[in-house]
Parts: sequence; C-alpha cells; structure tokens
Amino acid sequence: MKINIRYILSFIILFIIETLIALYVHDAIVRPYIGDILVVILLYTLVRGIITKRIKFLPVYLFLFASAVEVIQYFKFIDLLHLRSNRVASVILGTSFDIKDILCYLAGSIILIMWEQFVDREI
Repeated sequence: MKINIRYILSFIILFIIETLIALYVHDAIVRPYIGDILVVILLYTLVRGIITKRIKFLPVYLFLFASAVEVIQYFKFIDLLHLRSNRVASVILGTSFDIKDILCYLAGSIILIMWEQFVDREI
C-alpha cells in the first residue's frame, strides 16, 4: 500500500484544526458551520491519503456518509448506546440533529468536487 503523503499531512493538519475547533471554539459561525464543512474535507483527505486509486464520486459518498451520521442523531442513537456522557463519542457521533449540518456537508462536498475538477488532476 502506497500512502499519499500530501493528503496524509493535510489530514493531520485538518484533524488538529477540527480538534481545536471542537474543544475551544464556542461561537456562532466557526464551530457549527466551518467545522461541519471541514469534517467532509477531513474524511476526504484521509481516504485519498490511504487509497491511491481515485474513487469516482468520493465527495458524494462522503456527503451521504456524513448525512447518515446526522440522521442517526435525529433518532438519538447516542442515547440508545448509552454514550451521551462519553465526550469522545458525543463529539464523533454528535448529539443533536440539525438540517443546517447537512447543508454544511453539502457545501464541503461541493468544494471537494470543485477541487477534483479544477485543481487535483494528478491521478
């Protein structure tokens, strides 16, 4: 397995940014919107870093995955697992459904589609 170091480094940087946002930013724009846009890009960099073959429609698949996680929040999945008091699980799975989160995931996916179309043509 060949690792794409550029995407792995991007993943690490985005992971640090997302962690800092989750732990220390409590505002009305960066945490709820920018953080949700970046999470789709974070997952993209992870997948592109460890899978060298281009996956057609990867941004779409990531949008569907992120939206599915949001939908399980609607059904209070974190409570069904009795993990609401677990801070890590609460951050990863989320605790409340918000349609605006799905719109942010869509925005992140659109950014990735534009990235693939206009910037990243190497593979």
